[in-house]
Amino acid sequence: MIELLLLTIACVCLLSILWSTLATGISPMPSSKKACRAILIASEQADHGSIIDLGCGWGTLLFALVQKYPGRPIIGYELSWLPYLYCQSYKRIFRMHQLTIYRQNFSAATLSTAALLICYLSPQGMREVQQKMAEDPSSKTLLISSTFALPDTLPLHTTRVDDLYRTPIYTYTCHSLRQ
Repeated sequence: MIELLLLTIACVCLLSILWSTLATGISPMPSSKKACRAILIASEQADHGSIIDLGCGWGTLLFALVQKYPGRPIIGYELSWLPYLYCQSYKRIFRMHQLTIYRQNFSAATLSTAALLICYLSPQGMREVQQKMAEDPSSKTLLISSTFALPDTLPLHTTRVDDLYRTPIYTYTCHSLRQ
């Protein structure tokens, strides 16, 4: 009976991740340590203010941001149930009070007030980010994207991480967008 219960739980978890992967176009993939380090270095260019992770997944980068910026409000968005629950549990266990995690799509949120946006999204997700950023082109929000670039937009800076995939890290500001 216990084996059946464990098998059912495992299947529900896998189906949850599969559903969110199909819905968003990308699985909740953790950033590599080297990519995380490169993003944290790039994040130092941002003004003081809130930080938003537009698809926090398992929280690898989100929790590193909390450690690096303990006095700043940090927000994570995640659609997949299992990574969302993991992040909520981690937040509570380690008492990360400045961290807020939402189980919703970032496209419904106001992003223009953030000093820093961070993402590792699919090409479709990057189009949504570009539309959201274009809503307030005067904003000084800094965007750092792992792996995927904004369509038809030149980044201010591109860094190639010294990892297996030579992961690109793109940096943009709202006023650098050209559509």
